Amino acid sequence: MNFRKGQRREDPEINLIPFIDVLLVILIFLMVSTTYSKFTELQITLPTADAQKATEKPFELNVTVDAKGNYTINGEPVSFRDVNGFAQALREAAGKGGQAGKSPVVIVNADQFAMHQMVINVMEAARIAGYEKLTFAAQTGGGK
Repeated sequence: MNFRKGQRREDPEINLIPFIDVLLVILIFLMVSTTYSKFTELQITLPTADAQKATEKPFELNVTVDAKGNYTINGEPVSFRDVNGFAQALREAAGKGGQAGKSPVVIVNADQFAMHQMVINVMEAARIAGYEKLTFAAQTGGGK
């Protein structure tokens, strides 16, 4: 028995609208994400530095403090009695440097096991001596 005898078979239809939609989305994505060989460039004029190199090295006083409580100024041992005496020793060392009238840069090299008060004493002596420029030397890296 064939019940379909009276029905006519429909031809299959291919719907191209979803296919075209997908192709348009891919085309838009490719157009947006494509890099072009020629860009619109913004012309920027950057400033240049016209600084001159320092002609002379600043006058330095190297103050060393070790873990045992010993002080040195430019490698010469100095006995520490009090802060005012150490300030006088700093002035004398600056006078030996031969650069009168120039305020030296005091560089403090302190041992890692030196007491904090010893470093504070050097800072106070530099203040009393009238030396405003003070810096600390530090070891970088893993120096053990």
